Amino acid sequence: MDFEHRLYDLRKRAGLSQEELANLVGVTRQAVQKWEAGTSRPDMDNLAALAQYFHVTLDWLITGREGEAVPVQKHEVVVEKHYYYNSWQYEYKSKRTLFGLPLVHIKLAGRGLCVAKGIIAIGNVSVGLLSIGGFSLGLLSVGAMSMGALVLAGMGLGLVALGALAVGGVAVGGVAIGWLAVGATSFGVYASGGAVFGSQAAVGVAAISDVLAIGQDAQAPSVLSLDAPRELMVQAMDQARVPGWIQRILLLGHGR
Repeated sequence: MDFEHRLYDLRKRAGLSQEELANLVGVTRQAVQKWEAGTSRPDMDNLAALAQYFHVTLDWLITGREGEAVPVQKHEVVVEKHYYYNSWQYEYKSKRTLFGLPLVHIKLAGRGLCVAKGIIAIGNVSVGLLSIGGFSLGLLSVGAMSMGALVLAGMGLGLVALGALAVGGVAVGGVAIGWLAVGATSFGVYASGGAVFGSQAAVGVAAISDVLAIGQDAQAPSVLSLDAPRELMVQAMDQARVPGWIQRILLLGHGR
C-alpha cells in the first residue's frame, strides 16, 4: 500500500473530510487532495502532524513499516509543537434538528474557513437564523462581515444594518448607505449625521438634498439651519412629505 492509500484509509476510518483534515493540519483542502492523489507529498512538518493526529509512527506512515522507537519518539516531540502552533479545531453539533439543520452548530478553527450551518450557527464562517462569525449570513447576523435581515458587523449588509460600514434599508454606522441612513457620513433617501446626502431630506452638519436640507452648511431648494425651532423643522418636513416616524429619527437631538 502506497503513502496516498494509507493516508486515504486513515482519513476515512477517522470519519474526516479532506477539508476537515486540512484544517487540522493547517493546510488547504487542495493540498490534501493532491497528497491522496499521489501528485505531491507533504513536507516533514505536515507528515509529523498527520502521524501525531492518527496515532501512527512516522516510519509507518511514510514507508508502511514500523521503525525504531527512538527516532519515532523524536519526531513525535516535533509533531506536538507543530500541531499546537499551527492548528486547532472545535466542533459541536446538537442532535436536535429543525428543518433538517442542527439546532446549534459551533465550528471554530485556528486556520481555514470552516463553516457552521444551523438554526444557531457560530463559526469562522456561519450560516443560520442566528449567525455569529467572522463571516456570517442569517436572519440575525453578527460578525466582522455580515449579511442578513438584522446585521451588526464591521461591514454589514441587511434590511437593518449597524456597523462601521453599513448598507441596508435602515443603515446606522460610521459610513451608512440606505433608504434611511444615519452616520458620520450617510447617503440615502432620508439621511442624518455629520456629512449627509438625502435625496428627499437631509439633516446634518453638512447636508445636501434634492428637496430639504437642514444643517449648518445646507444645500437644497428648501434650507433650514440646525438652530431653527423644531416646530419649523417639522413643518418643513411635512411639506417635503417625510413620514412622521422618520422625522423623529432625523430630528433626534436637533431643533429648539
